[in-house]
Amino acid sequence: MSTITTAQQTTRSTRAAARLSDRRTLWLHGLGATVVASAVVTVLAVAASAAGVSFETASGTIPLAGYAQLTALFSLVGVVMAAVMARVARRPRRTFVVTTVVLSVASLVPDVTFGFDAASAVVLMLLHVVAAVIVIPVLARRLAR
Repeated sequence: MSTITTAQQTTRSTRAAARLSDRRTLWLHGLGATVVASAVVTVLAVAASAAGVSFETASGTIPLAGYAQLTALFSLVGVVMAAVMARVARRPRRTFVVTTVVLSVASLVPDVTFGFDAASAVVLMLLHVVAAVIVIPVLARRLAR
């Protein structure tokens, strides 16, 4: 039978509190980055639309609210991925960055293949990159090396 000293109990509870604080920080910063990315992407889409970029395909036009919604959705997927990787990955920061960069590059494929004109495709790809540049570093900084 082992006896746990008061110092060991204090160390364990301090570590548990630190992990909980780290998780909260990850979620709060992730939600903040999501809001910022959604707003920036939407503003840039509005500006591009005002400048004459048409986000139309044969199946219709992308509604402006769609930019904020999809940016928020996929940014929150990134937050969940970061939270899971923080718990299970041996090197959470590296795993998260590599995974999200690969997924960000893959997200550019539909912009080229859905029948947008060149200007629309380029702007859409830039919007993906802008969202990634906002969200990925914020989350990566909160993950252990």
